Amino acid sequence: MLNDQNQPPRHAARRIRPRLWYVLAALLLTSLPALAAQPRARIETTLGVMVIELFADQAPATVANFSRYAHRGFYDDTLFHRVLAEAVIQGGGYREDYSEKPTEPPIINEADNGLSNVRGTLAMARTPDPHSATAQFFINLADNTPYDHRGKDARSFGYCVFGRVIEGMEVADAIGKVKVQARAGFDNNVPVEPVVITRLRLLKE
Repeated sequence: MLNDQNQPPRHAARRIRPRLWYVLAALLLTSLPALAAQPRARIETTLGVMVIELFADQAPATVANFSRYAHRGFYDDTLFHRVLAEAVIQGGGYREDYSEKPTEPPIINEADNGLSNVRGTLAMARTPDPHSATAQFFINLADNTPYDHRGKDARSFGYCVFGRVIEGMEVADAIGKVKVQARAGFDNNVPVEPVVITRLRLLKE
């Protein structure tokens, strides 16, 4: 047990504590940018360039999946094959000749992560099976909140938001305004003039 003689002087404690606080505060402040930083990717298209931020903290499995495809150049020379005016643009799965690229197995749907399909966000496209998303994604041109997670059943599970456009939203809007047509095997929303993702890569910090 410490006696009074072994206790540090009060005035010494007053001098040491502020200095220690300043050091700890400086360390915390310098580490905040690294903690807050989210991965980003650059999408180069025939109509311009977009930069996206990926929500790795809220959709980790989805971002990891998207990043693997991007890292190996999967998205290069794929189409935005589905355009719903003022709603969504969808791409990332078909080559310029409209042949479908082979994908990895489907991923778990993280639509219950609390993120909403508001304008500028990216979400995973899928079939009616909630957990069927592979590579295709879409960009919301409007607030599409009906796509949000509302329940665990198939009809209300929703579409997983995993990122957002932080630069070049005007490019997404331009894609959303192209003329569309019907095409065999697709719906009536295929661009007349192909809109191509020429390159999609993650950006280095």
